Amino acid sequence: MLTFTIVAEDHCRQVESFLHNLMPGATRGYRQKLLKSGHIRVNGAERSGEQLLLETDTLTLKESSRTAALIRGERPVVDILYEDDMIIVVNKEPGRSVHNTSEDTGMDLVLHGEEYMERRGTPCKLRPVNRLDRGTSGAVILAKSPTAAGILGRFIREEGLDKIYLAVVMGEVARDGEIDLPLEGKESLTRYRRIFQGTYDAVVAVYPVTGRTHQIRKHFSIFGHPVVGDKRYGGLMVKGLGGHALHAFAVGFPNPGTGESMKVYAPLPQGLVSLLRQVAGGNFTEILKELTELEFMGEFSAGTGSGGELIC
Repeated sequence: MLTFTIVAEDHCRQVESFLHNLMPGATRGYRQKLLKSGHIRVNGAERSGEQLLLETDTLTLKESSRTAALIRGERPVVDILYEDDMIIVVNKEPGRSVHNTSEDTGMDLVLHGEEYMERRGTPCKLRPVNRLDRGTSGAVILAKSPTAAGILGRFIREEGLDKIYLAVVMGEVARDGEIDLPLEGKESLTRYRRIFQGTYDAVVAVYPVTGRTHQIRKHFSIFGHPVVGDKRYGGLMVKGLGGHALHAFAVGFPNPGTGESMKVYAPLPQGLVSLLRQVAGGNFTEILKELTELEFMGEFSAGTGSGGELIC
């Protein structure tokens, strides 16, 4: 048996995503076969591909010549959270734009993903379904075809994606609350739940109900608690963060091919993990536990307005 211990940077990564990155050359069908045959176990028990992995969990994989050949020591350059024939969900690192901008120092996410797909031998044109600001990390859905993009784009305009963001904001905040302040002359509502209160900063789960440009960042700044690292809106800069302390932690949507209700989770980037350790100190594991207990606000209830705005 091959044994892997889950680290903090993979906390809340789903089993299928872990396998995808562990064996980037394997087909989804082969990974599903390993799961269904019981060749994958977590802490000794069989698990589904949607199961969340937790720090210190032990994942074991039955060794064979085929799996050994598929496993690489180095992860693929694109952190894939989920993939099928119609979509790919990628964990965007902070500092990378979804589309090309004048601020880019390297390839944007779309080109980066297309280059990886080309090298992998599965070339396709990728179309972002949701967008994150350059400094924000987390889950981005990329459609592999105009059909998939159209299905999800229409759904977002009519219903909205279900989303959970994680943020570190300055100051002391209430346990639960909402920020109901118009932006751009339009009604804007952000709900939040405090996960941990540190001496100087708070860790919050954020649920944007509406979808205005930079809504989360603007709302918390106006509220007097700017996002850490968000220089544009008054946040204190932190070395090594790579962007601002705002992460698209989870996204819920219907699969464009099957209609199945999906929930995809994005593990935190290393810079944000380091910041959480600083904020929480010895209570870091408390934050990790809270992450596993976060629930979506409602089935596809967090709309994004036009479907393409930068709500973060």
